[in-house]
This record gives sequence, C-alpha cells and structure tokens, in this order.
Amino acid sequence: MPTTDTQAAAAGRLRITEIFYSLQGESATAGLPTVFIRLTGCPLRCGYCDTTYAFQGGEWMEQDEILAQVTSWQALYVTVTGGEPLAQKPCIQLLHSLCDAGYNVSLETSGALDIARVDPRVCRVMDLKTPGSGELERNRMENIALLTPHDQVKFVICSREDYRWARAIVREYQLDSVCGVLFSPAHGQQDATELADWILEDRLPVRLQIQLHKILWGNEPGR
Repeated sequence: MPTTDTQAAAAGRLRITEIFYSLQGESATAGLPTVFIRLTGCPLRCGYCDTTYAFQGGEWMEQDEILAQVTSWQALYVTVTGGEPLAQKPCIQLLHSLCDAGYNVSLETSGALDIARVDPRVCRVMDLKTPGSGELERNRMENIALLTPHDQVKFVICSREDYRWARAIVREYQLDSVCGVLFSPAHGQQDATELADWILEDRLPVRLQIQLHKILWGNEPGR
C-alpha cells in the first residue's frame, strides 16, 4: 500500500522541492557559499513571490538523505527555505539536526507561523508581510517578542505605502534594538535607489538588501 503524505510526515520525512549549492543572495550573510534546502508548500500567496514552483510537487525525503546531500557540498552555511518551511512539522527536527551537525543554519520564514519551537541556534530570518504583499493579515505579530539579536526581520517593499508601513513597525517595536532589520525592494515593483534614498532621508537604522542571486543569475531556479 502506498505511503500517504500524512504517514510520510509522521515518520519525519519532508517534501523537498530542491537542494542546491549557491551564494547566499539575501540576509546578513549575503555572498557566502551556502547549501539551500527548499521545502515544498506554502499557506500564503504573496503577490511578489518568486518561488511559486515550490507550492506543489517535490519529493519525500528522509532526514538522513537530506543531511547526506548537505554534507556532500562541504559548506559551512545552510539555509532552510520554501515555500514556508514551518508548514511541515518535521522541519523543526531537521533544523535541530543541522545545528547538531555543526552547520551555521538560517531559516527563511514568513512570520505567519509560530517560531517558538525553532532551535535557538538557528538564525530566524522572518519576513513580515507588507500591505503590497496581499498577505498583511497573516502576520503573527506575537513572533516579534520571540526574536533575539541572533535573528533578522525582513520587509519586502513594493511601494511608498509599504515603506511607510514598515518604517512605522520598526519604530513601534524598536526592531533595530532587537535584531537586524532588512529592507528589500520587490523585484520589478520598487526601485532600489529610491528605497535607498528614503532610508537615508529618514535615517532609518535598517540595512538595504538587494537580491544578489538575481543580479548574478536572474530568476533561474536552483541559483
């Protein structure tokens, strides 16, 4: 009898879209050689999403298989991404196992799901959804209280309205005193130079982030 998705997840397996080796394109470790583990599936539908191919499909893999592939690239950094990785419950154990194996691990998460159970050794890069994403109401603002200096918060800016909203959130929660804060222009929607000017004009204590991988390789999957 074939194994169902529920049985596979209960056994600790994960549905994987791709595992690949590239340069980190975002976050505070941009430019560093990194192994990416992209999990399949996401409960959100952000208007600017550039990984819609990860919504469905993928291959069920044992966690030992995943770790073996990661080891083959001999990298120090591993990023678990999606989709929304935390939508698969066994992701929590995978993150723990990667840390135990000695990797510097980051998790790219939407912030719509509870991050409390994520191993504290993991750098949680949490993407707070701006109005332009179309998923503003999915933000789990309770997650902010769980952030530490080890973590980062990202805002993808689609417009001047998004910038004003993100600026207000940074100030209201004093995010710059909690963790690193990243402002990223939505590809094809917000001019990066214009966003840089707004940040400088307001003396906002955030880091402008431009997606390095898109500059180097465009929208090519697995890069």
